[in-house]
Amino acid sequence: MAENQSPPRRTIIHDDGKARCTWPGTTDPLYVDYHDTDWGVPEYDPQKLFEKLILDGFQAGLSWITILRKRDNFRKAFDGFDAEKIARYDDAKLASLMADAGIVRNKAKIKASVKNAQIYLDIQEKQGFDNYMWDYVNGKPIQNKFRSMSDVPVATPIAESLAKDLKSRGFKFCGPTIVYAFMQAVGMVNDHMVDCYRHEECAKLAK
Repeated sequence: MAENQSPPRRTIIHDDGKARCTWPGTTDPLYVDYHDTDWGVPEYDPQKLFEKLILDGFQAGLSWITILRKRDNFRKAFDGFDAEKIARYDDAKLASLMADAGIVRNKAKIKASVKNAQIYLDIQEKQGFDNYMWDYVNGKPIQNKFRSMSDVPVATPIAESLAKDLKSRGFKFCGPTIVYAFMQAVGMVNDHMVDCYRHEECAKLAK
């Protein structure tokens, strides 16, 4: 390491004495709570997996905190992410979504949610969307042991393979970077820093 060069930040010690990943910072309670209670927790409910993948698609080009602040509005606007309802959205519903200031009003992403819901339903009927997703990691979260955010990849071969298959089925807004962010969020990989107090807790939650 060059002289006077600071080492990469591994975790941040918060006022409660707990070491956390650096990415949520310390000043936004919503972001810190998301880190502490949601991100990296293994998720096996197919509808919740669908919701997260759709929201990650809406995040494209934006920050996750922007989506997180609008998440409740998204849930209300998209009927609780009931895929059967979304798959039947007509032009009037799409127009109402475009007029909803509580969500991200991106026409391409809103239209894609309908097609994505249809694909989700097809996968869910044939094998279960949860099974489809978790099969990519052999049913168990990958327990990474990163010590610095600079060590965390933006995508992996698994994410690339999953993104490729989703795209082949017609799924939109599901590139490898989006898919890897999804995998991190739903606990398919445990990418909490190994020094973060949530790393061990999330590892214990794996089936």
